Amino acid sequence: MIAQFENLSQKEEELMFSLPIYVSVLIAGADGEIDNNEIKKAVSLANLKKKKARKDLLEYYSHVYRDFEDKIKVTIANLPIDSKERESILIEDIKKANDVFEKIDKKFATKLYASLKDMAIHIAEASGGIFGYMSVGYEESRLIDLKMIKDPSK
Repeated sequence: MIAQFENLSQKEEELMFSLPIYVSVLIAGADGEIDNNEIKKAVSLANLKKKKARKDLLEYYSHVYRDFEDKIKVTIANLPIDSKERESILIEDIKKANDVFEKIDKKFATKLYASLKDMAIHIAEASGGIFGYMSVGYEESRLIDLKMIKDPSK
């Protein structure tokens, strides 16, 4: 357990550790199809963040990265194939983080929120544009701001 989550229930803690997975699957499936390049990018980002995230988030991402690829595959397998249903479920799960963000350190919550948004952008760019780089499609663009999460800095 990381210090910022000491006062959370086990369910709340699990939600916080699942956020990068939920965000990854939400963005990867935004266009109706979960592209293998987007999943590879999510796994790569999680690995990178466990090494080079903001200092306050290193321990968090170290925990998140454990079995990340397996967890993302299990999450996808347990969600509906229909993209609208899948999106709706993921958005509702991500929204639950709003209550938890209010219970943890504001500075940590703000950095985690920014990190999740950064992750969303990079995953969205993974399968668009020239040779899969530097372009975000409409479907992803409406979700990458993660508007379902209230900015914890405010």
